[in-house]
Amino acid sequence: MSPDKIREAVVASKVDLIERMLAGIATLPLTTETDLTSDPRMVAAGESFLRRALEALLDLGRHVLAKGFGIPAAEYKAVPRQLEQMEVLTPDLAARLLQMAGYRNRLVHMYDEVTPAELYLILTHHLGDVPAVLHALRHWLAAHPERVDRAL
Repeated sequence: MSPDKIREAVVASKVDLIERMLAGIATLPLTTETDLTSDPRMVAAGESFLRRALEALLDLGRHVLAKGFGIPAAEYKAVPRQLEQMEVLTPDLAARLLQMAGYRNRLVHMYDEVTPAELYLILTHHLGDVPAVLHALRHWLAAHPERVDRAL
């Protein structure tokens, strides 16, 4: 695969989806674990918002790798390592994104093992990792305008 230009339209679409999913999470009753878990619909909504935000973030990383460097990422867990190797993400942020990729895989493939209490903990104590990685990706893109196709 040869490097090409990172498509600004793809970046904008993924960023928008991530921000909408984070906004959706912000509407959930997260004051206490009981507030969230007393209504199974809120748990399901939180899980869906989180999974979609993580997938969009990882897909954005895939797009940067594929278009910006010609590196196809076969699976989500490869994305953080490759972004770190290309110096798009710091080792700390790559490690956090790797954890997010693992959690996304649990949400999809081991969904029956994810407890409402665990989901509540992620939504209330670890959600800040998503905007931190998103900020780093956007900062890298802004610092490398030569790699971005601005045509919409």
